[in-house]
Amino acid sequence: MDEMPGPDSPHPPQKTIASELAKPFRRVPNVTYGPISLRFMRPLVRHAAGLLIPDVDLSGISIETIPTPGTTVTMRVYRRVESNGSVPVVFWIHGGGYIIGDNEEDRWAKLFCDAGDVAVISAGYRLAPEHPFPAALDDLVAAVEWLRDHGAGRGLDSDRICIGGESAGGGLAAALVQQLHDAGVPMKGQLLVYPMLDDRTAVDEAIDRKEHLAWNNGSNHFGWSSYLGAEPGRDTVPQYAVPARREDLSGLPPAWIGVGDLDLFLRENTAYARRLLEADVPTAFELVEGAPHGFPSIVPGAQLSQAFTASAASFVMDVLDVDGSSDDR
Repeated sequence: MDEMPGPDSPHPPQKTIASELAKPFRRVPNVTYGPISLRFMRPLVRHAAGLLIPDVDLSGISIETIPTPGTTVTMRVYRRVESNGSVPVVFWIHGGGYIIGDNEEDRWAKLFCDAGDVAVISAGYRLAPEHPFPAALDDLVAAVEWLRDHGAGRGLDSDRICIGGESAGGGLAAALVQQLHDAGVPMKGQLLVYPMLDDRTAVDEAIDRKEHLAWNNGSNHFGWSSYLGAEPGRDTVPQYAVPARREDLSGLPPAWIGVGDLDLFLRENTAYARRLLEADVPTAFELVEGAPHGFPSIVPGAQLSQAFTASAASFVMDVLDVDGSSDDR
């Protein structure tokens, strides 16, 4: 496990962006809360955000779109074309601050499918502020229920599931893991990629609202306000709404948490990793120096990004007990 920053580490961390990330990030605007707070601007901002992610070659991977029963959203099921028999599942949740994004997660799906013979279910969910908590989590629970009820007929092993997600998707993944754990649903692991875990960060007056790259605390405040349907940082929040607020983390499945040291979520990610370890949950912590929020999706070809995603994929294959087989493809 990488060394984690101490509880008194400066926030934001006083470091510079890695050289291979610096130039690409100059072209990346913050997801500012001004435009997206205007209803008529929201579709444009959501569309523009998707244009920041480079295209990926999905040759050799099949994609099936399936409606999530009882919801208005869909699941995208990715799988190797030559895959046979029953395979374990990476249940993946897209990011976007709870307010943007969609489940067309081709790059992450390719990463996992290349790493081993697995299926990736990229689950859609309704976005805030139009649909505040618990809408997104309800949609994800419905998708897991579909997997458990119908997955076997499609060659999906619902007894071997790793729940994962990026940014807000990582926060939803942590919340979903907590809810499924309490319901007795077996899971093999949780992959939390710079997860958005704690609404109290959004009201931390020590954090400059505009200082962080890609996702700053002004955007963070709007994201949490939209998702909770109320001001973040209140004394109490609904169960499963804010993963970092859960008191008892014991019994949760093994975790991997990865974050850059320039990320707004560094402190809350570090704190959650420490609490998991204190609760005897096996936890790997991947800290990347000089990395802002979203770096592996925005600059996937960087060496830092490739090492980071390789670590994430290795964790997934380990917990799902899948032999790495990228050389076969």
